[in-house]
Amino acid sequence: MQPTDLRVALFSGNYNYVRDGANQALNLLVGHLLARGAAVRVYSPTIANPAFPPTGDLVDVPAIPMPGGRGEYKLGRGLPARPRADLEAFRPNLVHVSAPEFLGHAAVTWARRHGVRSVASVHTRFETYFRYYGIGFVEPLIQKIQTRLYNRVDRVLVPSPSMAELIAGWGVTTPIGIWSRGIDHERFNPGRRDLAWRRSLGIADNEMAIGFLGRLVMEKGLDIFADVVTRLRERGVPHKVLVVGEGPARDWFARRVPDAVFTGFQAGDALGRAVASMDVFFNPSVTETFGNVTTEAMASAVPVVAARATGAVDLVLEGETGFLVPPRDVNAYADAIGRIVADPALRTRMGEAGHARAAAYRWEPANEAVLAAYLELLGG
Repeated sequence: MQPTDLRVALFSGNYNYVRDGANQALNLLVGHLLARGAAVRVYSPTIANPAFPPTGDLVDVPAIPMPGGRGEYKLGRGLPARPRADLEAFRPNLVHVSAPEFLGHAAVTWARRHGVRSVASVHTRFETYFRYYGIGFVEPLIQKIQTRLYNRVDRVLVPSPSMAELIAGWGVTTPIGIWSRGIDHERFNPGRRDLAWRRSLGIADNEMAIGFLGRLVMEKGLDIFADVVTRLRERGVPHKVLVVGEGPARDWFARRVPDAVFTGFQAGDALGRAVASMDVFFNPSVTETFGNVTTEAMASAVPVVAARATGAVDLVLEGETGFLVPPRDVNAYADAIGRIVADPALRTRMGEAGHARAAAYRWEPANEAVLAAYLELLGG
């Protein structure tokens, strides 16, 4: 079998209506598959004014707003008649699901009934989200639902070895492969650092900018980030907080870190400039499966302080490219950031080591590995 023989139906909970790392990875994958001659059709909830244009053919799936105050995300209502008819007319020989929600489960059921091979990719730690919204008691149930889905497909693709180990520990027995991630090295590199831009934000050349990068949502560890900033201030550690991103928790976060500089959403080369203009990248999130933002900081020669959790443990070399800290240990985070702030030579050494390590992360081989997994499943 050749790539041109592939007919891939990709199911996504959010292909392009909100910008995040997961859907950007999916769009890059579809672009790669199309360039290699595969036929691809994407099924996802949509909105009138999405965050960016979709790559490839996108079919709308009826959806409801995500409950729990997260209405910017949608839940596909299974696989209703119209998208089901489109799917059957497309005649895929492979189904790829990227989220363990109603649409993903329905797509896998359809594939099994029709004798079509299926793949599931893991993009985030869904089971951890609920602890940030006061319903953490459902986490074991969500984990079981995910495990059931992954045991009903023919291959699971995870972005990091730590995620492979995690879901195997849940009881996932389906073969697990790695779909790593890449970096736009033209955009994310130390040459993008811009002191004039920092000054325009009120950050002096000699001030240490501790950066946050990502959607401003509670599951990114905003509570811990704010507590650590408070601890740094109590200790007299000189710093400025640079927040790059937007999201529904922005007002909450701004109240907790009132002296922070908020740049809002940044894209393209402006995003590369913002990341390279940080002095320390702080990522306390435990919901990552890989951590695109971590590799982008590393590629920009910015040392990283991150939670010792899935994703980061595969990327950050302890004491070499940054520090890994027990996920909710506020004092340990403050210690790690304080060390980097106080030692310019350490900061430079870690930044250079991170830049060198990040050079290995490239989209072409990462997406080619997915294509190889497809072809292997289909016998050639």
